[in-house]
Amino acid sequence: MELLQLHYFQTVARMEHMTNAAKKLQIAQPALSKTIARLEEELGVPLFDRQNRQIRLNPFGKAFLNSVETALSVLEEGRREVTDLAGIERGTIRIATTTLNRLSKALGAFREQYPEVNFRIVQVAPGSMAEMVRMLENGEVDLCFGAASLDHPRIKEADVLHAEVRLAVPHGHRLEERERIHLREARGEAFIEYKEGHPFRRMNDAFCESAGIQREVVCEVEEPSALSGLVAAGLGVAFMPTCKGDEETQAYTLIPIASPDCHRAFSLAWLESRYLPQAASRFREFLAEYFKESRA
Repeated sequence: MELLQLHYFQTVARMEHMTNAAKKLQIAQPALSKTIARLEEELGVPLFDRQNRQIRLNPFGKAFLNSVETALSVLEEGRREVTDLAGIERGTIRIATTTLNRLSKALGAFREQYPEVNFRIVQVAPGSMAEMVRMLENGEVDLCFGAASLDHPRIKEADVLHAEVRLAVPHGHRLEERERIHLREARGEAFIEYKEGHPFRRMNDAFCESAGIQREVVCEVEEPSALSGLVAAGLGVAFMPTCKGDEETQAYTLIPIASPDCHRAFSLAWLESRYLPQAASRFREFLAEYFKESRA
């Protein structure tokens, strides 16, 4: 059994499509099919159920995939640990994030100090906590960054950024000139919100519950850019986080909320049982200090 066979099997198993897997692996489909057939012959059992042109992992394949992913992950972990002997100045940090806009400036600042370190970033849809957990457990990423807890017993999390949440109102709004408001004063306003199930929607629901108000949601979006664009267009008000150093916007006004306490905590997560490369460990420390200084 060869390492290449295992790598090929993992790709086919994840995609359950021989043609697409061959394209991803950049090899001819007949060669890939023969490799999988030889692997099945060595194991003595079929790993896929085949019907017409479709393939699906069978129970043997699912069990074998778990072992293959563990083995390849351990090998990759060992390779990166050996590579670390070359020092922090080199390496690749793999990050999954739901809020790339909050991370981009810090990434640039870290690269200024460590120009030989590269980043491989996966942007995950907000609310896809299970996907981030899977990527950490499979060793696909070293760190996850987001505003919602992964809430997993094997995953360690550390808050690195606390962002004040303000009420964004369009220019000319009745509250625009206020220095600070109580959230109950926004009772009756038309709100632009994230879709149901979005982690920020749940946080915003909690703010309103604490203030004792029920808001009228006139529009639901998925992206922060859509939220800000609709506020600027005058369609309603919205909750928006802000940190020191954020660029001032002229498209709408952000009003501090005196009560209740409205903030979002952004955290880094990593798998406690897995080796964390020096570059990723250094970035974790750097990020905590970077955001600490931005609050000063």
